[in-house]
Amino acid sequence: MNRREFLSLSALGGAASLALVAEPGPAAATAVPTSASIVIVGAGAAGTALANRLARRLDGAKITIIDPRREHLYQPGLTLVATGLKPASYVVSDTARWLPDGVTWLPERVAAVDAEAKTVSTQGGQTLSYDWLVLAPGLVLDNEAIEGFSLDLVGQNGIGALYAGPEYAARTWSAASAFTREGGVGIFTRPATEMKCAGAPLKHTFLVDDIARRAGNAGKVEMIYAAPQEALFSVPIVSEKVRMLLEDRRIGTQMQRTLTAIDPGARRATFATGNGTEEIDYDYIHVIQPQRAPDFVRQSGLSWADKWVDQGWVEVDRQTLRHLRYPDVFALGDVAGVPKGKTAASVKWQVPVVEDHLVAAIAGGEGTATYDGYTSCPMITRIGRAMLVEFDYNNDLVPSFPGVIAPLEELWISWLMKEVALKATYNAMLRGRA
Repeated sequence: MNRREFLSLSALGGAASLALVAEPGPAAATAVPTSASIVIVGAGAAGTALANRLARRLDGAKITIIDPRREHLYQPGLTLVATGLKPASYVVSDTARWLPDGVTWLPERVAAVDAEAKTVSTQGGQTLSYDWLVLAPGLVLDNEAIEGFSLDLVGQNGIGALYAGPEYAARTWSAASAFTREGGVGIFTRPATEMKCAGAPLKHTFLVDDIARRAGNAGKVEMIYAAPQEALFSVPIVSEKVRMLLEDRRIGTQMQRTLTAIDPGARRATFATGNGTEEIDYDYIHVIQPQRAPDFVRQSGLSWADKWVDQGWVEVDRQTLRHLRYPDVFALGDVAGVPKGKTAASVKWQVPVVEDHLVAAIAGGEGTATYDGYTSCPMITRIGRAMLVEFDYNNDLVPSFPGVIAPLEELWISWLMKEVALKATYNAMLRGRA
């Protein structure tokens, strides 16, 4: 066994441990008899994982999952597609493949939720009544918030935007690879809104820089990371480490800059600053659109009224993910209005909490599991190296392998966990097994 094979197996074993260690809720329990009607909106990572777990925990429940998407997307892989490390097909599978027997899949878009009447209406004209509702529809990309930008521009005139899906991630690589060969000014942005996988903008920045260096073109590119925030990362100690890495690689930073417009023909970006606007010419720009809850959520009356009002995240208790005004409603994943948790790793810890409280409530009891804000970011810093950053609501580092994997060191094994092992763990989560 060579070194790579040994480390690959080590990473896989570590990922399996990460998937199973200290999971809240019972690992196995007698199924609870019930005739409850449960509607899950969204067949992404959160909705699918919960459907599989509930199908085993409940006997006789009517579980319906609503989602129009025929293809399931492994979103953590999009950063790898956008830098040519994986093909677009790597992140695509059939939605039906992951759904359990006994669960009804309704492949339609949700039009409205009425929490008073306890109904969900679809754009196809169906209305479903529920006893329990779980909102896990993900989020939407607000393309129109950036003047001059549209998805059909991705891959042309030096424009990248990997978040929109595998096709656009592949197009992003087309534009990014040309930049790493030909050189020029590259701008790497992030939005002012909350966003899924907040480390992804930095991963793309680091990888594009590394690819240019490996091609011998480091002297031909000028890299600029531009973001609306004051800090590079929400966890202060991680932010400082990222600052040091960017400085070491001579990647410039322009903080408190919000992308508001692009001129594709002129290759010019406009940013809002604290003092007005600023224009920067580019040869490559990676656009991450502002991100918001779907319209039907924002119009449902279930969103926070005093925070994230422009984004519409669901008003839930941050420990139980149960709605604060409608106890028969839960939210999971990207749409949940909690301070952390818009990653697949967070979903792994959120789903058992919702399962615990929902099943306990159906059985006439009270759940005990809590979500502490666990979020994981395998921060890729170059091809073959990553930092496994794990943290909670308090911005405390919560490493799963203390003394084995240092969270702020660029390690080969952390890279393998992202490149090799994470997808296997993710698939196990979808099945409700992790």
